[in-house]
Amino acid sequence: MAKNWQDVSLALAGVFQSTALVDQIARSGYLPSEPYQCAIASLFEQNPRSTEAVYGGPQGLDMGLRIMAQLLDNRPDKEHPNTMRYVMGVLHLQKKLSKDAQSLSFIAERLAHSQRQAEHFDNVTHDSVIANIASAYSESISRYKFRIQVMGDASYLQQQRIAEQVRALLLAAIRSATLWRQVGGSRLDILFHRKRLLRAAENWLQEIN
Repeated sequence: MAKNWQDVSLALAGVFQSTALVDQIARSGYLPSEPYQCAIASLFEQNPRSTEAVYGGPQGLDMGLRIMAQLLDNRPDKEHPNTMRYVMGVLHLQKKLSKDAQSLSFIAERLAHSQRQAEHFDNVTHDSVIANIASAYSESISRYKFRIQVMGDASYLQQQRIAEQVRALLLAAIRSATLWRQVGGSRLDILFHRKRLLRAAENWLQEIN
């Protein structure tokens, strides 16, 4: 079956968006609300009817698509200088997690609880929801030998709320990486098929705008 590059690029943009948000909050202490909400909400879309449905449509990934297109085209991004490294780290962690049935089951249970919290508060980014998602990450993925070293301003990273937002976003990035693999994504795409990914991202951006 031919690979659907539109689906592959959209899922990968989900990884870029979550990791770019990690980069942004670690360095500036600031999170833009709409991309943040899209990233967290994607964790609760476990049986979507389409790739687009995970993100509420491609417009939810406008930030991720733009940053992905910029970095895949080898154009520097001063606001998100660590994003590509985080993306590659997330893809590595997702592959490890995919072989860890116990952690997958644990995360699924915790996300189900987080979703009930989000419905109760009517807010997917409520502090209690984020704290629970962050805890799920800490108690599973953080135990792997390989860890993503988040670079930024210590005055931000030492704040509990920001540390929890970072962990929640990393889990959202891993969720997008899982979807990316499910629709046929491969690390080799980033090495050898950047032009196809870039073209697909540009098509999405034209549709959004």
